[in-house]
Amino acid sequence: MASRRIEFVIAENPPKRLDKAIARDVPEEATLSRTRLARLIEDGRVEVDGVLSTEAKSKVAEGARVTITVDEAEESHIGPENIALDVVHEDADLIVVNKPAGMVVHPAPGSPSGTLVNALLHHCGADLSGVGGVKRPGIVHRIDKETSGLLVAAKTDVAHQGLAAQFERHSVERYYQAVCYGTPDGNDPRLRGIRGASFEPGHILKITTQLARHKTDRQRQAVLFEGGRHAITRARIVEAFGAPGVVSLIECWLETGRTHQIRVHMAHAGHGLVGDPTYGSKRKLSPKSLSDAGRAAVDGFARQALHATVLGFQHPVSGATLRFEAPLPRDMLDLMEALRRPGIT
Repeated sequence: MASRRIEFVIAENPPKRLDKAIARDVPEEATLSRTRLARLIEDGRVEVDGVLSTEAKSKVAEGARVTITVDEAEESHIGPENIALDVVHEDADLIVVNKPAGMVVHPAPGSPSGTLVNALLHHCGADLSGVGGVKRPGIVHRIDKETSGLLVAAKTDVAHQGLAAQFERHSVERYYQAVCYGTPDGNDPRLRGIRGASFEPGHILKITTQLARHKTDRQRQAVLFEGGRHAITRARIVEAFGAPGVVSLIECWLETGRTHQIRVHMAHAGHGLVGDPTYGSKRKLSPKSLSDAGRAAVDGFARQALHATVLGFQHPVSGATLRFEAPLPRDMLDLMEALRRPGIT
């Protein structure tokens, strides 16, 4: 396997530990994350003044010459596919795309091709310097197959580690828009009686629970109050439709990012998303609640009405604050247009 040698000198006042010193001083163009550098030390690929060093905690002095031998990134076992992408932003380190509904993010047994990763491998091509030693995009978060909207992927190991750390700290800004059954209003005594639900100033619904995989249905997530993973969702009403507010457009934002979080939390609150086959439980709407067009649009909506509208984070290399917005897709716009039509009988 081809390899490359990276040579540099430790600058003044280095950290006491080797791993921290080389992480500080390794050339930026090497695109090696702290995690990758630690693994290279452990694997015996780092020399200090010509002597192999395999201890991350070993000391290193100012002026020491470091040589790191890095194998060139391997080709991914996932094949590139020429699939059109809606690219919102791209630079040398990362790419932000507006994913359409119906596209799986990462290949899996049920979806071996046609995924976002397949498309990114083709689109980015030689620009992928390697994530974890493999030429592949670094996926740091996912949105469900039938959810549309914004998603960021890393093109380098450094960017991957930096983005992953922000998602782990829950410092990434993520807003969604969704259409749900009912109106999650703070004046509803039923909603205020649901465990885990509360209201903040501005009529903002806050749902705080634990989430874990369902005991009997492995495709679902379940709300818990002991065990599982902590999850917080906030939501506010943007627009209510029909009489008396049988369907609503809501804005949701995540303090945490768990699998199916918005979908399961809104269902827990009694406001499942329109079109959600897993948690939504399609409801029979009264002829007096919406126009014929509105009821038909709700009944016929073919996916969960959920779109990732805003994604904001700190660029993992430059440190710049980035924020992107993606307008609602055509199917959700058509749904709301039908919901606004007069003609309730």
